[in-house]
Order: sequence, then C-alpha cells, then structure tokens
Amino acid sequence: MPVIGTGIDLVYVPGFAEQWRQPGTRFEQLFTSRERADCRGGVDDQGIASLAARWAAKEAFIKAWSESLWGSGPAMPHEIHHLIETIRDAWGRPRLCLGADIRAHLAGVEVFVSLSHDGDYALANVLLSRD
Repeated sequence: MPVIGTGIDLVYVPGFAEQWRQPGTRFEQLFTSRERADCRGGVDDQGIASLAARWAAKEAFIKAWSESLWGSGPAMPHEIHHLIETIRDAWGRPRLCLGADIRAHLAGVEVFVSLSHDGDYALANVLLSRD
C-alpha cells in the first residue's frame, strides 16, 4: 500500500480555547455534534484539548490530501473542515469519517490518523495510502 500523502498539525490549546469561546465564532460549526459530544462539549480543559486534537486532525487531513494531489489544483474549492469528522471506533481509537463529497475524490484510499494532547499542545498525524 503506497503512501500518497502525509500531514501533521500542532495546535496550541490555549489559543484554540480562546477562539472557541469568542462570541459569534463560526468555529464551533466546523465540528459535528458527535465530535462536540465526544469531547464533552469543550467545556472543561480535557474537553477543549480533545477538540483541539480533532481540529489538528482536520488540518492534518487537508495537508495529506493536498500532498496527494501534487501537481493538480484543489479537488474542492470551498472550506471542508465540517466534512471531516473524528470519531472513535469500538476500542476508542480515532478514525476519520469523511463526507460523501470528499470520499468521492478518495476512492481506493485508506486514511490513518493518530491524535495526542499533553499540556498546552494537541497534535494529529494523518497518512493516506492507496489500496
């Protein structure tokens, strides 16, 4: 299975929390209700760090996908963060659930994600490989 794209993103959790709590922010709309519920709504320090890791996953996925398109223009011309959802499998491992518009562009591609957060930082790594 050849690797066709990799992406990594690091988020400063206090800065993320400040953006999250801004009145009138669209930031919360970029997360699904399942992501918000999974992170306890982002109301405490642990929840906001988990949301920051999920934001990093969205950004890392976009970087990996962009890398896989080397030499081509963007596949989708609009903001896609809301179409990228970080879920947990039956064992609690993170997985990316992609909207139909994205999946249509990635037929035959497997997506792997790893999340971490510690202290003031959250990190995600995404790898794309072709079957």
